[in-house]
Amino acid sequence: MKNVIKVKPFYSNRSGNAVANQYEIHTAKGVYFQSYSSIIALKTPKGLILDKFKWDYSRTTSKYLRQFTGMYKAEIMQKIESKEIKLRDLNN
Repeated sequence: MKNVIKVKPFYSNRSGNAVANQYEIHTAKGVYFQSYSSIIALKTPKGLILDKFKWDYSRTTSKYLRQFTGMYKAEIMQKIESKEIKLRDLNN
């Protein structure tokens, strides 16, 4: 099986337009969400992993992370606390 990686622009739910500097990266491992040059999140069949240093970096990152995950910050924090969402260094 080939290891295919596809990078796609991230589209705004509101406008339907591609959002500058926001990307989805589709791999065999799962779908990554990248904001500017940082990986913010990874959706895998086993669950969601967030970068422990960057997931709550800025308003813009939080806005599109909410769209990517379908969750608001309070729910994400609750799921981090319950260990349903894992925190890892996704950028090293």
